Amino acid sequence: MAKFNFSNKWIRFLSNTYVLVILFFAIWMLFLDNYSYFNHRELDKKIDELENNKRYYQEEIKKDEKNIKLLQNDEHIEKYAREQYYMKRDSEDIYIIEFDDDSLEK
Repeated sequence: MAKFNFSNKWIRFLSNTYVLVILFFAIWMLFLDNYSYFNHRELDKKIDELENNKRYYQEEIKKDEKNIKLLQNDEHIEKYAREQYYMKRDSEDIYIIEFDDDSLEK
């Protein structure tokens, strides 16, 4: 009899109108709604990723602005061309030494 009373209490509890409405609302909001919990999680991840991209590109813009200011001077233009594009003067020879540890993949 005790087991029957226990399940009877649960049946009475779950058949309560308020409990049914709350359960329906919770299931609807978690799984069925366009703005469900799972959709919000995905959208929050996308927002975080886009904010990280925004931060990265803002830092790159600052670096580029700094380089543009430096490249106003002819000496800096020559230095940049030598370092980045391995350009040289007519009377110079350039030797590029690569080690086994160095690779472009890093």
